[in-house]
Amino acid sequence: MARPAQAAPGGRPGPLRRVAPALGLFLLSPLVAEYLLGNVPPSEIWGLVVLAPMYGGGAIIIREVARRAGRGWPTIILLGCAYGVLEATLIDQTLFNPAPLFEGDVSRTSTLIPALGFSAVNAVGFTAGHAVWSIGVPIVVVETLVPRRATTPWLGIPGLIVTCVVFGLGSLVLFGGIRDDSGFMASPPQRIGAAAVVVLLVVAAFLVGRRSRPAKGGRSPKPWLVGTAGFVASAAFVVRPEDWWGTAAGIALIAVTAVVVGRWSRGDGWDVRHRLALAGGALLTQAFLGFLLLFLHGTATTANLIGQTVLVLGALALFLVARRSARRAGTGG
Repeated sequence: MARPAQAAPGGRPGPLRRVAPALGLFLLSPLVAEYLLGNVPPSEIWGLVVLAPMYGGGAIIIREVARRAGRGWPTIILLGCAYGVLEATLIDQTLFNPAPLFEGDVSRTSTLIPALGFSAVNAVGFTAGHAVWSIGVPIVVVETLVPRRATTPWLGIPGLIVTCVVFGLGSLVLFGGIRDDSGFMASPPQRIGAAAVVVLLVVAAFLVGRRSRPAKGGRSPKPWLVGTAGFVASAAFVVRPEDWWGTAAGIALIAVTAVVVGRWSRGDGWDVRHRLALAGGALLTQAFLGFLLLFLHGTATTANLIGQTVLVLGALALFLVARRSARRAGTGG
C-alpha cells in the first residue's frame, strides 16, 4: 500500500502537514481582523487574496520570530503593536489620512493632534486592535490546535524568507492601491516618526523577559473567569467614547489588563486553557461588533448578514475544537 502523502519516513509529518498551522494562521488572521469585525463584508470574501499576504504574513512572521527567539506572549503582543503601527501609518496610512473611516465617523476630529496629524483615539484603537485581533487571538487559536508544536517554529528558514517576501509584496500592493484610490500620502516627517515608533516597539519586544518565568505563588483563576474578564475588557475597549476621555480610558484599560493578566499568568495552574479562554472573550467581542459595523457602514444586506452569521458560527466551531484540544493538552508552554 502506498504511504500517505502527509507522512514522511520515520513517522515525521510530511511537508504539507508541517506547514499546515502556518497556512491556517495565514487565513485566520484576516478573517478575524477584518471579516469577523464586519469592516469588510462577507460579500467581499475574495478580498482575502489581497488581505491575507499582509495580515496572515505579518502574523506568521511575528509568531515565528518570537518562538525562534524563545520568547513568549509579551514579545508577541509588543510585536503585534509594532505591526499595528506599521499597517496604520506606513501601509494603508489610515491613521494619517484625514478622510473619515465611514459616513458619520467623528473619531478623526474628536481627538485630533494637529502637530502630529492624527487622532489619539484612533492611534490607541488601531495599535491595540491589531495587536489583539490581527495577531494575538489568531495565534492563540492555531497554537492551541497543535499543542505539541505550540512553541516551536512551524517554518524553516526558506519558508520564513518566502513569508517575508509575500508580506512585503502584499503590503506594497495594498499601499499602492489605497494611495491611488485616495490620492493621499503621509508627509515625510509622519512616515519617519512612524518608522521610529515601529523600531522602538520591536526593540522593546525583545527587551522583555523570556518565555519561562518563575511562578509568584497564588492560584490562577478558572479559565471561565479569565474568558469573562477578556470579554468584559475587550467589549469595554471597543465601546468607549471616541473622545479624550475615551482615549484615556482605553490606555488605562490596556494597562490594567496587562498587569492583571501578567499576574494571573505567573500563578499556579495557568496553562493553554486560560490563554484560549482569554482569546475567546476577545473573539466574542469581535463577533458582536461585526454585526454593528455592518449596519454602521451601510453594508447590512441580507446576504451579508447571513454571511456574517456563518462567519460567527465558524469562529465558534473553531473555538470549540481548540477548547477540546486545550483540555486534552492540560498544560502548555
